[in-house]
Amino acid sequence: YRGAKMNLKKLVPIVFFLFSGLRYAEAHCPLCTLGAAAAAGGAAWLGVNNIVTGLFIGAFAVSTGWWISNLIKKKYIPGQKPVIILVSYITTILPISKLIPSIYPFYISLMGDYGSILNRTYIVNLFIIGTIIGGLIVSVAPTISKKITAVRQGKTLPYQGVVITFLILITIGGIIQIIQTIK
Repeated sequence: YRGAKMNLKKLVPIVFFLFSGLRYAEAHCPLCTLGAAAAAGGAAWLGVNNIVTGLFIGAFAVSTGWWISNLIKKKYIPGQKPVIILVSYITTILPISKLIPSIYPFYISLMGDYGSILNRTYIVNLFIIGTIIGGLIVSVAPTISKKITAVRQGKTLPYQGVVITFLILITIGGIIQIIQTIK
């Protein structure tokens, strides 16, 4: 198990890259953050798969980072918003990941002898993968909401952003839970 832990030095630049390119998400609020936290707690309480729990916890961590970064009006450092989001993500996910071990073997057998890059067993942490997916969903949802508003010629539905975010999270979480249950 100890040898299977994900190398955090490799994970941080990947997560930073994924979240730093998202510049249009400006609509995160305390309601989204509280809802993501409640959904994560509910998912854990209901006993859903760790990757689905990670999905909601990642959404909470990134939503909190967006919300805090929007509260700070003055720019103190270059790339301040992505840095705040990354710090929020890391300081939320790292402590929780120690409590939710979700190591999974992933075998790839495409070509070559066992041990080559295309024929070996990789160890992945499903919880961490879920948190990354959840963070990306929360970051992309406001853009989807803006596109829906544009299609509706500037009209928004009540709580449109929150509803879209949770519909996507619940849909993806449900699909992942069903796939994990079938295995």
